[in-house]
Formats: sequence, structure tokens, C-alpha cells
Amino acid sequence: MNPTSGIAAADRYIADGYLQVKGMSSRFAAAIACATMRIQSENGISGHVAEIGTFEGRFFIALAHALQPGERGIGIDHFEWPDAGVIDRFKASLAKYGPTDDRVVVHKADSRQMKAAELLALAPGKRVRFFHIDGEHTQDHLSKDLALGYAALDPKGVLCLDDMLHPGYPTLALTVDAFLRAHPELRVFCVVDREDIVAAAKFMICREEHVAFYTDALMQAFPHFVWPLGADFVAYKALVLAPVPRLAEI
Repeated sequence: MNPTSGIAAADRYIADGYLQVKGMSSRFAAAIACATMRIQSENGISGHVAEIGTFEGRFFIALAHALQPGERGIGIDHFEWPDAGVIDRFKASLAKYGPTDDRVVVHKADSRQMKAAELLALAPGKRVRFFHIDGEHTQDHLSKDLALGYAALDPKGVLCLDDMLHPGYPTLALTVDAFLRAHPELRVFCVVDREDIVAAAKFMICREEHVAFYTDALMQAFPHFVWPLGADFVAYKALVLAPVPRLAEI
């Protein structure tokens, strides 16, 4: 059983075009992320979407389909890996599968050098309500991307971090832990489980006062995907949504 976000345009793309665009994020995670945006919209939380590390656009296009009128999707990448042609492939993916209006802003930059004011100037008038971070997987890059994302985030917004708990990048969690310790007002409210070693897990983070709002709404939207034990962050438990939320038989 595949979950759906409840946003028709996003769900059509996730079902039919998503896997045609090169990338690593899972359809499961895309549906959860777009559903989170739907929940925001239904509860009066507006703002832009931003992604660091768009690559060829797989996950970004799903998020762009979840935007409301007047909101923009800001795609940030240095567009140099694996080759200089990636920006053209990204734009081709947008043309084929993305929204047909002007809601997408493509920005070629090193995110480590960006300030929040520069990012917000790309789409004036609103802050970012959903910020997906999937840039370079180093302590330097991730720590700076987290600082940029938080500085541009709406107070009711969500930071979504890719490749968490990935066996190939085991120290990324240490960088996130340091960031959370520096910002005790934040919590991981949901771990979106992996599909396989490529389509890895994501953390979703918000301010502590909004944890119950997001957790309750996602549990109601995806009751069949709730892993009952939750994620133990020592001081609190976070929701876990998994494609197959089974427990070990012992």
C-alpha cells in the first residue's frame, strides 16, 4: 500500500513521473512531505518551499506541486555534480513534470555562502514553511545549511533533513545533534523511514510548541504507517512513519 499526500497534482507526479527523474529520495518520503505541506495549508500556514541540493529535481518537483497560489519553490544547488549538465537536466525535469506556471525559482549557488536575507530575496514577501536539506554530506556543509534553513524558516515551518541514519554517512547525525543542542526550542517530530539503502530516512524538525500539531495530524493521515515504538531521542519520543512498520518477532 502506497500512501498519498492528498494533493492531486503531487500524487499524480509521485505515482507516474517521480521515478523517471534521477534521484535518491523515496516516493514514501515525498508523499509524507507533501502531506505535511497540505496540513500546513489547511491550517493557515503559508510560505515558500526551499531545497538545498536539488540535483535533477525528483523531490523538489513533488514539493513544488504542493505549493499554494503566491508561494514559490526555491531550488538551490551549485549544479556542478556530477557534471555541469545537471542544471539542464534539472530544468528539463521541471519542464516535463513540474508545475507549468512561474512558481519555481532556480538559484545556482554554494549554499554555505548564502545568508537568509539573500535566500528570502529570491521570493519576497514570505518566509519558508518547508525547507528540505539534501546538500553535501559533510559536517561543514550540513551545519551551515541547517543554520541557513533555520534563519529563513517560518516560526511554524518544518526543516526536513535527508540521508539521516544512513550507513554511508554515520556522522551526519552528530552534526544534527549539535544543532539541536544549540537550539533547544527545536525537536525532531517525525522520522520518515527508509525504503532501502538508497532511499534513506529523513528527519522532520519544528519548534517544540508545534510538535503535537504536526504529530497528531500525520498520525491521523497515515495510521497504517505508524511504527508503534517511536524514535527515542532520550528526552522525548518522535513519531516514526515507515513503509512497513513491523516489529521484530521475539
